[in-house]
Amino acid sequence: MTVDVILPCLNEEAALGWVLGRMPDGYRPVVVDNGSTDRSAELARELGAHVVHEPRRGFGAACHAGLLASTADVVCFMDADASLDPRRLPGVAAPVLGGDADLVLGARRPRTAGVWPWHARLGNAALARTLRRRTGVRLHDLGPMRAAARSRLLELGLTDRRFGYPLEMVLRAAAAGWRIAEVDVDYLPRAGRSKVTGTVRGTLRAVADMRRVMAELG
Repeated sequence: MTVDVILPCLNEEAALGWVLGRMPDGYRPVVVDNGSTDRSAELARELGAHVVHEPRRGFGAACHAGLLASTADVVCFMDADASLDPRRLPGVAAPVLGGDADLVLGARRPRTAGVWPWHARLGNAALARTLRRRTGVRLHDLGPMRAAARSRLLELGLTDRRFGYPLEMVLRAAAAGWRIAEVDVDYLPRAGRSKVTGTVRGTLRAVADMRRVMAELG
C-alpha cells in the first residue's frame, strides 16, 4: 500500500535532498510549496516528489492543500526541514495501517542538545497538558509527524489554515471518538533557522493560533 507523505515547504532547498533521499519505499512525498523564493519546488520535482503549489501562506493552508492533492488511503504529515527522519514514518503509520489506531502522533525526542529551544518546548508542554485535560488522551507532544486515513481527515472538516491546524485535527478527532496514539520519533537539528520554534516571536505566534482554536472549539 502506498502512503502519501505531505511536506509543507517554505524555502527548504537545503533540507529537501536529505529528506526526500530517506523516504521509505511505498511512501510518496507530496511537497506543498507555500511561496518559496529558493529552488525548493524545482529541486523537489527533480528528486521525484509530487509538487503542489499553495499560494495562500500558512502552515495549515499548505497541509490542507497536500491533503486535498493526495490520493492514498493513508497519509502522513511531516516537516520538510530535516528535523524529522522520514525513516520513522513506517513506525508512525503502522498502527493506522494495521487498524489499531485512527490517528498517530510522533512524540519528538531530541537527540542532541539545543535542538528544541526552551520557549518552544515550554509552549508545547503547556498545550499538551491542556489537550490531555480537554480530550482525556495521554499525549505529550502535538506531533508534527503524524498519520491518519485521508478520507476520515477530510470528514473532520478542518478549517484552520495557520499554526492551529495540527491542534484542530487532534481536537476534532478526539470529539469524533477516534483512537489516538503516540509513538516516539527522533527530533534532529533542522537545516537552517526555524520559522516558528527558532524564535520566541514565532513560538508565541503559534501558541496564539492554537489557543484561538481551543477557544473556537469550546
